[in-house]
Amino acid sequence: MLGGSRLTFVLLSAAVTCAVAQHAPPWTEDCRKSTYPPSGPTYRGPVPWYTINLDLPPYKRWHELMVDKAPALKVIVNSLKNIVNAFVPSGKIVELVDQKLPGLLGNFPGPFEEEMKGIAAVTGIPLGEIISYNIFYEFFTICTSIITEDKGGHLLHGRNMDFGIFLGWNINNNTWVITEQLKPLTVNLDFRRNNRTVFKVASFAGYVGVLTGFKPGLFSLTLNERFSSNGGYVGILEWIWGKKDAKWIGFIIRSVLENSTSYEEAKNILTKTKILAPAYFILGGNMSGEGCVITRDRKQSLDVYELDPKQGRWYVVQTNYDRWKNAFFLDDRRTPAKACLNKTTQENISLATMYDVLSTKPVLNKLTVFTTLIDVTKGQFETYLRDCPDPCIGW
Repeated sequence: MLGGSRLTFVLLSAAVTCAVAQHAPPWTEDCRKSTYPPSGPTYRGPVPWYTINLDLPPYKRWHELMVDKAPALKVIVNSLKNIVNAFVPSGKIVELVDQKLPGLLGNFPGPFEEEMKGIAAVTGIPLGEIISYNIFYEFFTICTSIITEDKGGHLLHGRNMDFGIFLGWNINNNTWVITEQLKPLTVNLDFRRNNRTVFKVASFAGYVGVLTGFKPGLFSLTLNERFSSNGGYVGILEWIWGKKDAKWIGFIIRSVLENSTSYEEAKNILTKTKILAPAYFILGGNMSGEGCVITRDRKQSLDVYELDPKQGRWYVVQTNYDRWKNAFFLDDRRTPAKACLNKTTQENISLATMYDVLSTKPVLNKLTVFTTLIDVTKGQFETYLRDCPDPCIGW
């Protein structure tokens, strides 16, 4: 693991490289074609399926999965501790996490605290570190999400999960440390009650919230991080100080997937509920026009941007910047994604051509852990591990 000064130097070098390369070959490319079914150097492999039985007590729900994934989870938790210790060598931060964090954060809502306690017990990882692992997804989810509608009114939802920026760069193989360590933890989860599927998600073993999921036949939902000065750190501090009226993002998504029974109900909850961190909720339904990006600050919705195929708006694309603002010049995935969708055309949009778009650099980049494709009405949910071989931009 890199020391603090060395890590800073490498990150600055990566930023300079990205600044030069963002709009130039070979870090960008023409829209890719015929990449589906997934194969070749950008395809790392399939993602396994596990069942989470909601009829079990929360403490026991994750037992089978975590027995399998405990070694990989220990690797990433230790890496996170090493990154913290590189900047605060005294070890005081890790000590605070292990000994104080559960008490500082107080009770989590619903089943989540008991589920995290069960994960800690199975893996032997301290509860504070399991909580930290669950929290850090609130801040580093840099993704691309797309909803499209074809000429027949059929909706498709796709996303690249990009994760791990500034969490250690491996100079030996030009990869982000945490991004690579998340790939063995990537799983598809089938949440079942009374032996029937309630919802399905693509996630990381040990994380009890949801960032990517769908309710078969009803709606799909993904989360992208939204950068703001009034961000998640403020929300967590308020939570610690006892103001617990806002919801954790990953928990509210899971709750919506479990309990909401329609696209409109889900949209209403995601638009109005106070949340701990700013976010973009990308929500798709099962009927023509049912697709939107909900731009949120912590207390209210700022914008709901919806599909409008009658006016020619047959897709919505969301990265990590407000749609009415220019993307950050070091990180413009929006422009190439829209260009490739326009080149694909509404007549030719499908899960296969959606995968092509999500496979085109820099939409695909060194941070991309996995790609998920969702067809709500057909009940299809596919997740694939990704690679972006050199030359490939860092984000």
